[in-house]
Amino acid sequence: MKILFLGGTGNISAECAALLHERGHEILVLTRGRTEIPSQYRALRADRLDLNSMRSALRGVEADVIINFVGYDLPELQIDFEMFRGKIQQYIFISSVTVCAKPPKVPITEENPLGNVWWDYARKKEACEKWLGERYEREQFPVTIVRPSHTYSKRLVPNPISSASFTYASRLEHGKPVLVPDDGENPWTLTAASDFAVGLAGLVGNSKALGEVFQITSDEVLTWNQIAAEINDAVAGPSPPQIVGVPTDFICQLAPQWAGNIKGDKAHPGVFDNSKTKRFVPEFKCRKAFREGVRESVAWLRAHPEIQNLSPQIDATMDAVIEAWRASRG
Repeated sequence: MKILFLGGTGNISAECAALLHERGHEILVLTRGRTEIPSQYRALRADRLDLNSMRSALRGVEADVIINFVGYDLPELQIDFEMFRGKIQQYIFISSVTVCAKPPKVPITEENPLGNVWWDYARKKEACEKWLGERYEREQFPVTIVRPSHTYSKRLVPNPISSASFTYASRLEHGKPVLVPDDGENPWTLTAASDFAVGLAGLVGNSKALGEVFQITSDEVLTWNQIAAEINDAVAGPSPPQIVGVPTDFICQLAPQWAGNIKGDKAHPGVFDNSKTKRFVPEFKCRKAFREGVRESVAWLRAHPEIQNLSPQIDATMDAVIEAWRASRG
């Protein structure tokens, strides 16, 4: 099949494109031209927000399946709908489990009530899901919705503050304290992108998946304290690591820019039931434990320091929050 990726070089999508290419599919990647596309894929350049630009880039291009990894706003989806309706077998929208109401009923399933009042990102994803669901019901637009949770690859070390930055891991490496929400005992799930890719690949081209919603996560559950300890071991930080539990409300008061991410996600239990995905994709099984995956990530990022995205602002904010919390405790 010809599979067009809207976003094919990111944290999750790169692994998905690689696996589908390995399985014999032809991969096309729509790009703005800012990121290098692997030579084995066909690169198409366009502005995602410009219908005319999209039409120009895709003129004469036929695809069986579209996988949208970069959709956040309805205008983008409306352009896709105009471009692809009646022309494709399947449109896979990568949403997020953050659309579920918080605190969630666990284990979280595809049937959990929606409505995350704490995070604008989640509300936008929910609006996209609803609009696409209406297109399926009214016009049989062949949509499948996929919800990842906290997924990581060699490109990042997942943490409760900013997984896109190596700052959290760097602090542990240098013996500096890191914060975790509340007492750090909140159960959480981290999924390797290579494992997620297996679940997604099994849904591609699956006509039974049309009109359905799937969450794809690992079954391994760790606490934030355990996650921070594993990161510390991976970077060979001092023992024991300085892990500071700070109440969620206190963090959000001092660092409101983190409120959506923490109060709308990381401070709540992240435990999932993946039985629906396993029914549709029998080969789906998460094989990479976080202990293994985080060591791969640290090794790769150390070899590619230009990708580490160290943030002085995150570093300074974490110092300020931890110092203020310690001061409040006397």
